[in-house]
Amino acid sequence: MASTKNVKNTHISRQIRELHGALIEIVSLMNRPQRDETLVQEAGIALDRALFPLLVGIERLGPIGIVELADRAGRDYTTVSRQVAKLETLGLVERRQSAADRRVNEAAVTPKGKAMTDKIDAARERMALAVFANWDPHEVDELVRLMRKFAVAMGNEPKA
Repeated sequence: MASTKNVKNTHISRQIRELHGALIEIVSLMNRPQRDETLVQEAGIALDRALFPLLVGIERLGPIGIVELADRAGRDYTTVSRQVAKLETLGLVERRQSAADRRVNEAAVTPKGKAMTDKIDAARERMALAVFANWDPHEVDELVRLMRKFAVAMGNEPKA
């Protein structure tokens, strides 16, 4: 008698290529400069396209070390450090030494930066409502639940 684990693994193995393809498509769509420009325009803000994902990342994850932010953004540390300095001159973030580790420089969103990310969030919601217009609310709930579960599992994956 075949074990249920082997049947389950076989089913998952067949789905992994499809899942990977869908993730590549989603990431490709989300990384398009035109999409960022559309979102910035929809939000009614004036912010360089290269800076806006960093601002959102700092707001969501901050205070966050510049090295970690660069790693998460897939960008060079020196580039991100310069871009965070630009966000600081715009009054959207503040840079400081980490209270936990004085060797770490971190960025935190300011009230002005939070007001801007709130506008971005509202624009993202308007755009997403159009995407989900024909979805059943239960489907959206399931997508969110499963994506969160997947994100947690990926975060717990051992580093290679």
